[in-house]
Amino acid sequence: MNTKFSFEKTAIDGLIKITPFNAEDVRGCFTKDYSKEVFEANGIKHDLMEVFYTTSHKGVIRALHFQREKQQPKLVRCIYGHVYDVVVDMRKDSPTYKKWLGFDLIGEEHNEILVPAGCAHGYLVLEDSIVSYKCSEKFYGEFDGGIKWNDSDIAVDWPLDKIGGEENLILADKDKNLPTFKEFVDEYGAF
Repeated sequence: MNTKFSFEKTAIDGLIKITPFNAEDVRGCFTKDYSKEVFEANGIKHDLMEVFYTTSHKGVIRALHFQREKQQPKLVRCIYGHVYDVVVDMRKDSPTYKKWLGFDLIGEEHNEILVPAGCAHGYLVLEDSIVSYKCSEKFYGEFDGGIKWNDSDIAVDWPLDKIGGEENLILADKDKNLPTFKEFVDEYGAF
């Protein structure tokens, strides 16, 4: 099966679902998940500053993260496994402010999303996974921020049943100690 790049807008401005170029044959597959030329031909400016990967066990939630300043637009793809990926619009002037969208990113499907600046991002790992981030801004630890994965104002409907329930969640101390949406906005304001 071979696929060409395709780009699909979503209800959140700037959040784009992408099917990358993929060619399969008897050896396996070749995937090109980013091309500056192809992206720009489709009206998308995404210059790479850094690329990193996370390896996570089933049940991990990495959420909901962003940079308070020097925001980090990112192209996110699960290259191995399966994650339920969530994007929350944190831009106060956006018509979709505080709205979230969820996506199944599956390694074998090679699908990806482009997360715009001003959005929080996270995911629930449904199978042991490796996730790739191709960022157009570098990471600044001093601006690292986030909101709780289970914030009641945002009310993400995480598919916890797919990991056997909330008792099987794996959370880093960093994520356990994130503020609520209201606490974050009270302290820093919205984007």
